[in-house]
Amino acid sequence: MATVEKSSDDLLYAVLRSPRLVQLRDRIEMALEEERVKRERFYETVREDQKAEFINGEIVVQSPAKLRHTDVKDDLLTLLKTFIKVRGRGFVGAEKMLISLSRNDYEPDICYFAEAKARLFTGDQTRFPAPDLIVEVLSPSTEQVDRTIKFEDYAAHGVGEYWLVEPETETVEQYVLVQDRYELAMKSRTGTLASVVIPGFEIPVRAIFDKDENLQALKRILV
Repeated sequence: MATVEKSSDDLLYAVLRSPRLVQLRDRIEMALEEERVKRERFYETVREDQKAEFINGEIVVQSPAKLRHTDVKDDLLTLLKTFIKVRGRGFVGAEKMLISLSRNDYEPDICYFAEAKARLFTGDQTRFPAPDLIVEVLSPSTEQVDRTIKFEDYAAHGVGEYWLVEPETETVEQYVLVQDRYELAMKSRTGTLASVVIPGFEIPVRAIFDKDENLQALKRILV
């Protein structure tokens, strides 16, 4: 039997050491098959006007966002899209892009794909691989998932950078992938936010939350 260090993954270690390993395997395979059928049904029934995600076997339909949430998302999206058009390479998408990972499907608020992935996209494509950067704008109904399941899933699938934006406190948390786990690079209401996976993209944190700061940052990108 392959060896697994207990310190690296206690759960996996416990399963591999269990005398019920074969029974657990059978139950896992059955659960995954049931999940696969549900997931196919999700793909067939999800509508373009919905923000819906498939998470651990369940379809999660998001409620309408507050104006503060959409304002913050749109202002940051404008800066990212403009920078990529003017100075960078790759593709910036918004929440209607369905990101299909090995088990789950998400619609992040903002995502960025480097050129190597973006050049393979087609006009009729509806599901996309793991991006290089994901931004989730937090809300009371989504924060727990954004900080737990998505946090782990994005890291496991090699999303190099993950930002959590909090509209209420006007705070940004920047996480960077180190090996297969996220490390906090910055958490602040002020200062400069500099992307690791998008070379040259640097903006004041305040440009995400303040309209005047946003406009000034946009002008600097366009110069």
